[in-house]
Amino acid sequence: MPAAVALSVLDCDRIASYEMAMRAAGRKTGRSTMAAARSFCAKLDRAGGWDRMSRARQLDAIGKARSFASWLMVTGRLTVDADIFGRVYLRLGTAARTHCSDAHAWFVESCDRIGVSEGDRKIQWNSLAMITAVTGVPADQVGEAEFAAASQAVVDAYTARDKPESGRNMASVFHRLRLTLFHAGRLDHHRRPASRQPVSVTGWTVIAPGYAGNARRYVEQVTLSLRPATVKHIEQHLRVFGTWLAEHHPEVASCADLERHHIEAFKAWLAVQPSRRTGRPLSRTSIKEQLINLHCFFDRTAEWGYPNAPTRPLIFVGDLPIIDKPLPRFLDDAAAAKLLRAARADVDPLARLVTELLARTGIRRGELLELTVDAVVQIGSAFWLRIPVGKLHNDRYIPLHPQLKELLDDWVTNHRPAGVRSERLLIERHRPLTSYRVSQILHDQAVDAGIGHVTAHQLRHTLATQAINRGMSLDAIAALLGHKTLAMTMVYARIADKTVAEEYFAVTEKVEALYDQPRQLEADDEGTEMRKLRAEMHRRMLGNGYCARPVELDCHFESICESCTFFVTTIEFRPTLQRQRDDAADKGQVGRQKIFDGLLNRLDEQAS
Repeated sequence: MPAAVALSVLDCDRIASYEMAMRAAGRKTGRSTMAAARSFCAKLDRAGGWDRMSRARQLDAIGKARSFASWLMVTGRLTVDADIFGRVYLRLGTAARTHCSDAHAWFVESCDRIGVSEGDRKIQWNSLAMITAVTGVPADQVGEAEFAAASQAVVDAYTARDKPESGRNMASVFHRLRLTLFHAGRLDHHRRPASRQPVSVTGWTVIAPGYAGNARRYVEQVTLSLRPATVKHIEQHLRVFGTWLAEHHPEVASCADLERHHIEAFKAWLAVQPSRRTGRPLSRTSIKEQLINLHCFFDRTAEWGYPNAPTRPLIFVGDLPIIDKPLPRFLDDAAAAKLLRAARADVDPLARLVTELLARTGIRRGELLELTVDAVVQIGSAFWLRIPVGKLHNDRYIPLHPQLKELLDDWVTNHRPAGVRSERLLIERHRPLTSYRVSQILHDQAVDAGIGHVTAHQLRHTLATQAINRGMSLDAIAALLGHKTLAMTMVYARIADKTVAEEYFAVTEKVEALYDQPRQLEADDEGTEMRKLRAEMHRRMLGNGYCARPVELDCHFESICESCTFFVTTIEFRPTLQRQRDDAADKGQVGRQKIFDGLLNRLDEQAS
């Protein structure tokens, strides 16, 4: 720098501080390094400040004094625009590690606590130094506002370089950095807040104010008593109807203007609307939910005295589609065994645990995702899994199989990051497990097992079906699954009712015995007298007539006394009971045989 150029007191202080910082870090401060620092300050003085310099002069100044400029940025003494990073190469991460050692030590500890790799830690630290350079806020004090503004600016700057992949890469880095800062307690959310207003706010702009006012007031009320997911569907359905009105019947200004023909036209429109998920027409269930939510809105706003409410009922029970009630889809024993074998062979401990939990406990997918680290409790000598409050607003305890308890202990002890800022049991990549990830795990394991598509709810149905097939009572199954009423559990009795199966096969044996009899005997096989005698043998004398029941068929009244609860017998009758049992067996009368088997077993137990 020419000797004629004088530096301001502020610039002299900056240069002195820089020299001290370099020496404290054990870095060399040669004549060229310090000359570059003085030249940088002189350029700022001549321009009247950093903001008064053109972008070309800024880049030139940084390029000729990279070390000094980096020190200014990472210490908050100079803030720059984000597009600087796309035009000049700066090792801000190295400078921040050298000159902000306390903040760097804090960041390393935060990364180690949640298991961030060393390579990724360096990339994240460099990105955090960029945020300091843009905002002037020290790395260990960056909050939600600074992070959101600076990260978006950097991503936009990299994207603007005509290399969209650079922007995507930086967005990915900032996403991981957000997770690290969230678990370190610096940020409030582990996901980036939405940059645009949700459709629940913007979607009402075209709807008539008279209808929209009542609808949004109604949504505010149901929000106080219903679950967020339910409220979301109600708001969506009311908005869909309001948007349809604005497009097809703009003359309708409020609910008081609605007539029956509007509802009929809306029903016809709904019937041909495609589903956003499948592209096929809406299902009957979706249409029914839409109409039910509209019906409740119309009725309640009229009852609550809302202004411009409907003047008469508009939707009736007959408007609701009749919904099919298919039986739950479940895996048979062979398919379930294949899936469990594939899960146990999975190299991912989280994937193994997810499938075992779903298959052995029958919990819903949402309940699985809400499990906390303290979900396993010991009651007496047994271990139980506490299922959080879920779909039916109740919680419950499920007994834990010893093998499942071992899997849970291994996950918490050896695989789940200990330093994450979350009480959720299932954590992957430093954030709670998602529904999509659960579906992906089941899909991959089902492919490995060769059994086709499998869902989490199928495993719930499978456990219930297996339990009822093996004699578990409906009350116990209801408690296991968290059902509020036995009517919810009875659907599984429709799948596998042992009583129905036993009676069916018993009747089948008798019918087959009947069908197996020859339809017609040869003339020389049975004469007239033999046929007469056989017919008389099959006619049993009754009080007012005869019983013509063929001998092959059972009679529910033949052993009516023996099946009575007041019937008592003793050991001396055993030979007679044995002969009656053998006679029933010879004739294929299964029901009668079971009665005498029970009596004989009871006598044998008494004798022993």
